[in-house]
Amino acid sequence: MRKQEVRTGGETGQGHSASSPAEQVKALVDLLAGKGGQGSLAPQAPDRALDSPLGPHSNDWRIQKHREALLSRVRGSPELGSPSPRLSSLLLVEGLTDLQLKEHDFTQVEATRGGWRSTKTIALDRLFLPLSRVSIPPRISITIGVAGVGKTTLVRDFVCLWARGQVGKDFSLVLPLSFRDLNPHEKLSADRLVRSVFPHIGELGLAGATRVLLILDGLDECKTPLDFSNTVACTDPKKEIQVDHLITNIIRGNLFPEVSVWVTSRPSAAGQIPGGLVDRMTEIRGFNEEEIQVCLEQLFPEDQVLLGWVLSQVQADRALYLMCTIPAFCRLTGLALGHLCRNKPEPQDTELWPPRTLCELYSWYFRMALGGEGQEKGKASPRIEQLAHGGRKMVGTLGRLAFHGLVKKKYVFYEPDLKAFGVDLALLQSALCSCFLQREESLASSAAYCFTHLSLQEFVAATYYYSASKKAIFDLFTEGGVSWPRLGFLTHFRGAAQRAMQAEDGRLDVFLRFLSGLLSPRVNALLAGSLLAQGEHQGYRAQVAELLQGCLRHDTAVCARAINVLHCLHELQHTELARGVEEALESGGLARLTGPHHRTALAYLLQVSDTCAQEVNLSLHLSQGVLQSLLPQLLYCRSLRLDTNQFQDPVMELLGSVLSGKDCRIQRISLAENQISNKGAKALARSLLVNRSLTTLDLRSNSIGPQGAKALADALKINRTLASLSLQSNTIRDDGARSIAEALGTNRTLSVLHLQKNTIGPVGTQRMADALKQNKSLKELMFSSNSMGDGGAKALAEALKVNQGLENLDLQSNSISDAGVAALMGALCTNQTLLSLNLRENSISPEGAQDLAHALCTNSTLKNLDLTANLLHDEGAQAIAVAVRENRALTSLHLQWNFIQAGAAKALGQALQLNRSLTSLDLQENAIGDEGASAVASALKANTALTALYLQVASIGAPGAQALGEALAVNRTLEILEFPVFPVSLRGNTIGVAGAKALANALKVNSSLRRLNLQENSLGMDGAICVATALSGNHGLQHINLQGNHIGESGARMISEAIKTNAPSCTVEM
Repeated sequence: MRKQEVRTGGETGQGHSASSPAEQVKALVDLLAGKGGQGSLAPQAPDRALDSPLGPHSNDWRIQKHREALLSRVRGSPELGSPSPRLSSLLLVEGLTDLQLKEHDFTQVEATRGGWRSTKTIALDRLFLPLSRVSIPPRISITIGVAGVGKTTLVRDFVCLWARGQVGKDFSLVLPLSFRDLNPHEKLSADRLVRSVFPHIGELGLAGATRVLLILDGLDECKTPLDFSNTVACTDPKKEIQVDHLITNIIRGNLFPEVSVWVTSRPSAAGQIPGGLVDRMTEIRGFNEEEIQVCLEQLFPEDQVLLGWVLSQVQADRALYLMCTIPAFCRLTGLALGHLCRNKPEPQDTELWPPRTLCELYSWYFRMALGGEGQEKGKASPRIEQLAHGGRKMVGTLGRLAFHGLVKKKYVFYEPDLKAFGVDLALLQSALCSCFLQREESLASSAAYCFTHLSLQEFVAATYYYSASKKAIFDLFTEGGVSWPRLGFLTHFRGAAQRAMQAEDGRLDVFLRFLSGLLSPRVNALLAGSLLAQGEHQGYRAQVAELLQGCLRHDTAVCARAINVLHCLHELQHTELARGVEEALESGGLARLTGPHHRTALAYLLQVSDTCAQEVNLSLHLSQGVLQSLLPQLLYCRSLRLDTNQFQDPVMELLGSVLSGKDCRIQRISLAENQISNKGAKALARSLLVNRSLTTLDLRSNSIGPQGAKALADALKINRTLASLSLQSNTIRDDGARSIAEALGTNRTLSVLHLQKNTIGPVGTQRMADALKQNKSLKELMFSSNSMGDGGAKALAEALKVNQGLENLDLQSNSISDAGVAALMGALCTNQTLLSLNLRENSISPEGAQDLAHALCTNSTLKNLDLTANLLHDEGAQAIAVAVRENRALTSLHLQWNFIQAGAAKALGQALQLNRSLTSLDLQENAIGDEGASAVASALKANTALTALYLQVASIGAPGAQALGEALAVNRTLEILEFPVFPVSLRGNTIGVAGAKALANALKVNSSLRRLNLQENSLGMDGAICVATALSGNHGLQHINLQGNHIGESGARMISEAIKTNAPSCTVEM
């Protein structure tokens, strides 16, 4: 049931730490219900007259009298009127999704992993105000939320705040009603509704009130569904009509057209109101991680050990954690787990805890309701017999009531209902029943009763069905009707499963989970002797598992009903199917699992598996058929990888339909290395026109040409969420680049664009450059391996002079020579935003290096410069070294494979002695020799900034290694204080045994080194052992590479043992 007052932060008072289970149950009921001494939402006349200077017939007097009446209802609840941040800021949504309309509340939480659709919020004090200066206030507002999320708490907070004059100041009257109050009435007129419920308003009714808000709380509890298509219009406020017709006419505006109406409801019931009548829809979000912890802290304020254990149990089970985003469920879970921990299980019960399934959790809750007494096996006493009798009696009365209420979508009961099902009203006073059922006074003559949470009604209903099925002759779902004879538990279970599979709204899903869970040996052991008979129906467990799996049909798409079957198997503790598919998912072996059982298990894992929580990786060998069956579940994956699946254009049509869905939550999708052409790109582009969730789209290595690029570009002109697009390794050419450039002229959200390897020449580059002169949002442009040449480089240079947004520019392998570099460096002299520039594999000579050096002396923002595989030679590198002496911004410099020798290495060494910003220097594959290595080593003795040095294949021998070893011995103190990570690579040199010994001596005292690469250095066994044994005094090294050093198998064993003994945390490669 929906009305629960579970609060955190400002919502709740002090936590309860009563030692008596009965007191805990009462506390739970009071706090979940939020009823206590408040009575119904609609207030009666106050107990005392209000001393007011105003006349008894004035409007101001009536309004003041009304405020007093509202406040009199909450005097016993000081926490009301102080809503938590969760309730004081609602999510602003644009309508109901298919998931909300068709599925059970639990399914909604599980499918979305507790996430929320909207990032737009609206404050409670602005809930009924216009959203902009040109809009008008909403007349019909709906606030939705799953059962137990706090809808009634929100209404009461708002009413209390309004009565105090803190919110809704433009409303002269607020009239709160609940559907529980209206259900007992068959007919009402609009006037009678107001005057009988709010008698203190007087005979004038709503006359004289400037603006009125009518609150209708709990549409999901309305006795009769609202039918807007067949209800006769009524404009006479004095005419008595059926209550559901009255509400329909009020919402349509036929009655009280000037009155604002606020309806609260569970999502599925809110769909009764046509979307065209709704002016504003908001949603109450569930708990986030911090709020879950706060809620549990308030349950155990003085027992941090108990709190820690309960919190660890919740966090360890993802399914349980997701459900704890519902406040009522979180509190129920906390109380059950707290009781479990306080009352340590007897020896025979130790294997029954902690709870692994939903049914086990509720079984422990039931044991808490019993008080946790008399549960030991083998002991007979009047107390045990009394408890067992009371438990079974509850199943036969409340259970039958719960079951038939569930079948008929009835969640609120009145005394006639209780009598009709043979419920003894005296039984309602017992602690056991009060744990599940609560009473609330209504405006009618009889009180209203409801289960403290919808899930508890489903649990009690399942226990009734479980026990009643052994004696029932006819179908329990058609009690009072005619059905074929049904004999035996298995026959009745099959009937329940069929009913659940056929229920389009999923209202029997959780009921079927509980019914399956009651067959679990653990649950049976927990409830044996109190709620269930020992070993009852246990012989059917294997047959039920087979029956459930038989419900999985060869449908095109896996539906929510089928996924619920996997939840039932989990409750039954029959997890072989899901476990097998999860292993295949983790190992990349999904290709061989194509049956309907496997597809359903995969869809189930998409919701509950930790592996799929952050990213769902379905790359490699996923067929179109399997993908098509998973489409409904892919909607709710946040990050989805579908690389290397040979997907063609028809699959993109399917994915486009998913991305176009209102329910879509996908934020990142990768479709790299498939077979997508222009047609597929167009399908994806159409979805981007309406999609509002996708932020990253990766289409690397496909066959998208200029037409596909144009379609995507047209979508970018409208789309306002996509932040990253990769078209790397396609064939969009100049025409495609032109289309994307046009989109960049208006798009303000795209920040990352990858266009590598797309055969884009100077013309396309010119268009991109023109766009960059206007665009301020693009931060990263990857343009490598095209053919822009110097002409394109000059065009980009002109753009960089005015662009103030681009931070990362990759121009690798673009046939840029000195002329193009000169233009780019001229732009760097004025540009103040570019942080990283990649000019690898171009044709930059010493002449171009002079321009580079000049720019580095001027520019104060560039941090990363990659000049790998150019033609700098010593002359060019020396010019750059001079600039490094002055530059204070550059942190990473790559000079690999540039024909640099010892002269330039010396210049760089001198620069490093002065430079304090450079943290990474790459000189690998340059013949700097021992002389150059010694110069760099000398700099390390003074330099305290460098954290990464790459010297692979640099012609370094033993003398160079010895110099580096000496430097490391000196450098160690400053590095460990400020730069604890220091990877050094000497791969592909010939340092030999002597060099190894020098480095080994350094390792004995150096504590900053983390990675050491000595691959292919002719160390031999002696040199390698020397390095390995030196680690006895070094506890910082994490990785060492000794491959290619002719160590031999016996030597490898000796080294492994030495490293295992001296540095057990170090990884060694040999």
